[in-house]
Amino acid sequence: QVQLVESGGGLVQVGGSLRLSCVAAGRTFRGYAMGWFRQAPGKEREFVAVINRSSVTTYYTTSVKGRFTISRDNAKNTVYLQMNSLKPEDTAVYYCAIPNKPLIMTTRRDDYDYWGQGTQVTVSS
Repeated sequence: QVQLVESGGGLVQVGGSLRLSCVAAGRTFRGYAMGWFRQAPGKEREFVAVINRSSVTTYYTTSVKGRFTISRDNAKNTVYLQMNSLKPEDTAVYYCAIPNKPLIMTTRRDDYDYWGQGTQVTVSS
């Protein structure tokens, strides 16, 4: 059984930092991209970042570019999201996700089949 488990969320002040982790259990995802999405109250789930299988290529949504860094450790089957210079608008539940097919880079929600339960990130003003 595949299970993605996020951790590292919490309450931080504006300008602070958090590092989210997501461990994939049950199988390895060698050959798959891994991504992060977030969902704020009353809003749809939106793409945040994605990293390819070899960590060579990354892509970020415009609002987090330069502040967030996605990385992965394939030996640990883990993807990370380092979040710096946090803003109140970053407040959301953050989800890690894996696409439904290997060897693709995508920002579309419908392309992802594996999802974690989410971890809450709250940035206070």
